[in-house]
Amino acid sequence: MSGISLNLTINPSGNDKSGNVKSNRNEKHERFLKKKQYLMRKGLLKDKQNKRKNRRRSKKQNHTQINGEEQSKAGAIFPKFNTTVPHTSTSFVSTQTFCQKSSTSVSSTACTSQGKPTKKMVPPTSGPLKYVAMDCEMVGTGPKGSIGELGRCSIVSYNGDVIYDKFVQPTKPVTDYRTRWSGIRRQDLRYATPFHQAQKEIIKIITGKVVVGHAIHNDYKALRYFHPACQTRDTTKIPLLNQKAGFPEHEPASLKRLTKALFNKDIQTGRRGHSSVEDAKATMELYKVVEVEWERKLASEAIS
Repeated sequence: MSGISLNLTINPSGNDKSGNVKSNRNEKHERFLKKKQYLMRKGLLKDKQNKRKNRRRSKKQNHTQINGEEQSKAGAIFPKFNTTVPHTSTSFVSTQTFCQKSSTSVSSTACTSQGKPTKKMVPPTSGPLKYVAMDCEMVGTGPKGSIGELGRCSIVSYNGDVIYDKFVQPTKPVTDYRTRWSGIRRQDLRYATPFHQAQKEIIKIITGKVVVGHAIHNDYKALRYFHPACQTRDTTKIPLLNQKAGFPEHEPASLKRLTKALFNKDIQTGRRGHSSVEDAKATMELYKVVEVEWERKLASEAIS
């Protein structure tokens, strides 16, 4: 029995596997560091961190502190309307007046927030590209031509260049061409553009633009469309124009009389009827006479 010897290793921690545990932890840590370095070289780690930061920021922005408690607050969404103030040396802001959404089948972009009328100031953009003048000629359908329908539409730019000029085939048979006023004859509508096609083309052109016209509500009615009031300039409703022409301020004057008084120019003469191109150009020139003063007045009304 004296030849037997015992080799005992005493582990003070009481765990004979502590060496293996420590080595495993070190290996895991090294693998973690290598993976982290690899992700940083690839740029993936920064992307993940940025995404987390952006998520945290968005959460903070979507909450406001009310009475010491965080509550989410929905922001009202306003559609953008870009209008211009062309060729003016005076810097001022164009206006958005009260607008209501159309209930017709083809509606315009509404100047409203969630169906409620709003006043919104729109910063001017450079150039006259957002201004057009439009004039329409109507023909008669139904009994004795009593129903007016679109027969021709012309749109010109701020500088008077023709953007659109087409004869339009009404949805119903024409019973009165009203040639004395419209200038439209039977042969003009033989190969005319169908109404619904013309309607889409016209609306595409004027959407988002300031439309100038003379008694333009009649043109919108013929188009079966209503443009936002804040993007409409009706030369029959500008008292300054009548004042410059020497007419009573609140009495609508005809396009022919205004053009003669201000430019000494005769339009709508003869028996061949009106020209919608000529009328659209005359309307734009009338608007330019009072453009600066009128836009400033609209802007001041919106601010007040």
